Amino acid sequence: MSVRTLIVDDSMAMQAIIRRRLLADPAIEVVGTAASADEARAQIKALDPDVVTLDVEMPGMSGLDFLERLMRLRPTPVVMLSTLTAQGAEASLTALERGAFDCFDKTRLMAGTDPACTSELTELVRAAASSRPAARPAAVRTAPPVQERASYTPRPGAMIAIGASTGGVEALIELLSGFPANCPPTVIVQHMPATFTPSFAARLNRLCAPTVEEARAGAPLAVGKVYLAPGGERHMEIGGSGDRRHCRLVEGDKVNGHRPSVDRLFHSVARLAGRDATAAILTGMGCDGAEGMKAMRGCGSMTFGQDKATSVVYGMPAIAHQIGAVAEQLPLRRIAARLLAECAA
Repeated sequence: MSVRTLIVDDSMAMQAIIRRRLLADPAIEVVGTAASADEARAQIKALDPDVVTLDVEMPGMSGLDFLERLMRLRPTPVVMLSTLTAQGAEASLTALERGAFDCFDKTRLMAGTDPACTSELTELVRAAASSRPAARPAAVRTAPPVQERASYTPRPGAMIAIGASTGGVEALIELLSGFPANCPPTVIVQHMPATFTPSFAARLNRLCAPTVEEARAGAPLAVGKVYLAPGGERHMEIGGSGDRRHCRLVEGDKVNGHRPSVDRLFHSVARLAGRDATAAILTGMGCDGAEGMKAMRGCGSMTFGQDKATSVVYGMPAIAHQIGAVAEQLPLRRIAARLLAECAA
């Protein structure tokens, strides 16, 4: 069965480019195009597409405002097309918070006929068709409630490692909103472009009680700190031991198609933290993190996987569960409490 796709973009030329890219995949059918929110609304009602590709900037109602309304009234998998500049990254993060399946760099579509670009876009659209977007509340959450854990004390040497990909932006906001200001040192790999991670770290820092920052080489892992791996050029690992662990940013080829890779992080945590560490693998496409989490479990770490019902894409946690890396599967809302309990004094 083909993936019925609606293209929403105010540029006729861009509509043609997107259509050509999508139709390179025989599994995708372009059922219509729209140049504005009003046209898109009518087309969605008439055509009931499996996936919508949506431009961020449109005349009248913006793509972000239309996305918010669509996810509230008629949840549909949406792939946002935006420029991955600093300004575009902010808009893309907002789109991901509002329920977009993922974002794709629009400028790549205009740069010739790169087969890799085409295959990445079509893979994203096919994956979006299999996702399960949920209805959104009338008001978009801007500051999730931070749970009070005044009596919480982390165990000396305890730490948390987390991996996420597609759907991870919203998942991490929800999970970290349950962390106290004195949470165990926490390291995170979230698959996203380099232009996204500074903005995402800053956004998490505003929304959550702990201090969240983009990791830098040599940064000591400290209580109350959350370290987000920078996107793009290097892998994040940990170095040191005991209460003197630190972040390492290391050169290396992509692992499972990603740099930074969750597997690289988890393997380093297994080697240097062992039973002191606790890990969670969240929503995401592919298999990154599964083998590293298995190594962690083999070294005595407690490991958690997000369950299928609450995952936007039940890929990474599914593979981890299948190979025996996950000790316990949980809905997203319960993972923060279990991570903290495993690290408590």
